[in-house]
Formats: sequence, C-alpha cells, structure tokens
Amino acid sequence: MKTTIYQVAQEAGVSISTVSKVINDTGRISEETRKKVKKVMKELNYQPSVVASALTGKQTKVIGLLIADISNPFYAEVARQIENRSRERGFHVMMCSTDNEEEKEKNYLSLLTRQRIDGLIVASAFHNTDVLAKVIQNQKYPVVMIASDIPKLPIHSVRVDDYQGSYLAASHLVQLGHKRIAIIAENIRSNHQRVTGYKDVLGEYDLPLLEEYMVQTEATNEKGYEAAKQLLSLENRPTAIFAGNDLLATGIIKAAKGLNLDVPKQLSVVGFDNTILSTVLTPALTTVAQPIREMGSKVVDLLIEEMEQPSKYKQRLLFTPELIVRESTASWDRK
Repeated sequence: MKTTIYQVAQEAGVSISTVSKVINDTGRISEETRKKVKKVMKELNYQPSVVASALTGKQTKVIGLLIADISNPFYAEVARQIENRSRERGFHVMMCSTDNEEEKEKNYLSLLTRQRIDGLIVASAFHNTDVLAKVIQNQKYPVVMIASDIPKLPIHSVRVDDYQGSYLAASHLVQLGHKRIAIIAENIRSNHQRVTGYKDVLGEYDLPLLEEYMVQTEATNEKGYEAAKQLLSLENRPTAIFAGNDLLATGIIKAAKGLNLDVPKQLSVVGFDNTILSTVLTPALTTVAQPIREMGSKVVDLLIEEMEQPSKYKQRLLFTPELIVRESTASWDRK
C-alpha cells in the first residue's frame, strides 16, 4: 500500500502541515525537524503527489516531452540531453513517443495536460498544429520546439540550419566528382529544407535534377533499404546518395552491400545528424552533425525562462551544422 502523508506525520511525530511545509520547502521549521521528516520520508519511501501540488497552484517540476520516434537515435540522443539538463535545473521529464502519428500526438498531448505538467517540449513534426495552438491560446503551460518549427505559432524554437546542412553534404559530393547524386528524405518540415539545399547545389553546378533520384519515405532502416534498392536498380544508377538522416543511411549502406557494391568505391553515402550510428557503421558514415548537446540544453533553458517570465517575443534559434567526413564517401573520376 502506498505511504500517505498522514503516516509520515505520525512516524515523525509532527503535524501534517509540518510535513507539507518540508515537502514544499516553505514555512519556518527548524533544521532538526526538517531533517527528521526527510529521513522518515526516505525510510517509508514516501512520494509526494504531483497532481496534489498542481491543484494547489504550485509547480509540479515536471516537463512534458513529445518525441517523434524514440527508436531513431537522433531523437533518443535529444531526449537524453533534455533529461540531463532538466535534472540539472531541478525538473523531471515525462516523455511520450508519437511515432509521427497524428492520433498519438493528440492523445499524448491530452495525457500530459491532465498530468499537470509545468511546460512542454515538442520534438516532433506535429501534424495537427491546431491542437497545439489551442493549448498555447488557453495558456495551459508554455511550449517550446526542438529540431522543428511551426512559424505561425508564437513559441520558442531551437533547430539546426537544415538548408545549410544539406548544402554542405551535396557540395561535398559534387566536389568529389559525383554527377549523379540522389536523395532519400523524410516527408517532414526539416527534411523539406534539406531537399531544397540539395536541389540548389545541383542547380548551381548544372547537374541533372532527376525526379527518379528524389525519394521521400519514412525514417527507418527498412525504408532506407527499400528506397536505396529502388535507386540502385536504375539503369543509370546514382554514384552517390544523400540521406535525410543517419537511420536512412544505414539502410542505404545495407542495400549497397546486398548488391555487392563497395561503399565508397562504387557508391558514396552521406547522412545527417551525426548520431552514434555514424561511428559504428562499416564504413564509418560521413554525415552532417547537429550540436545535439547545445540544442537540448538551450531548449530546456528557454522553457524554464518562459515558465518564470513569459516573453512577448519568441526566439527562433538556428544552430550551425558541421560536415563530418569519414569513410563512406570517396572521389569519383570515372567518365
């Protein structure tokens, strides 16, 4: 049976109000009494009610986190950094993975609202922006975004410059001598910018922009594999593929190996995110790095600032990406 505040008070030999003051760090209580109550709470494994704190108007010290797909290493690393920074600032994180499904986004948003969170971090494309807009308009709690942005909503956002990142990746492949460069990307806002950067580079170098070289799919290893097989079966197959994220890149490399194509001698591959996958793959993946640690810390700080002092003007922070060259890309000098 769950320990109650009444049991703590009885065991410590104090009133219920004294226990409450210790929990909420309020009132004038001697240090000796405070230590005694905390000792009893620990011995009885007493956990104060978060909902009860919320009902009294106090902070629950809980941040909600909506993640697009926790199986994607990028989002897993983002979640870890958000959790680390939140703990440093005295908050806990309640995380929900939406799997990029609109119904899950709606249901989890409702769940987090009922749990009386103090603020929400959205690391998801969020398909139905009207649902999120309603939360913001009702001022239930502050909302910030990471790795994405919804310009029409008045919220802080933290993301990398997706256009610049893809521009670096595509330029790298062109400079290695590749002329037939394909792209496999997700159908989400951040990847739209990555596709635009890819197109602009090919246009600047007067390289063919072929419809069959541009594939949009879900961000999974399996979908990357299927898309790569499709591209590599073309009569005039690409000599390089830019993947919208590292997870898709793993599928591309797997497909190449299945067709006995050497990476990078016969096919160069570039990813995006610089997750742990990029270093454990064989060959190690050339990829565009997002400063995940800095982005994760900043989004937590912005949210807590918004809790303490709501700002009329919202910041939309754009972090600079970096191309990390490893072993999955090589020069192509064949005619």
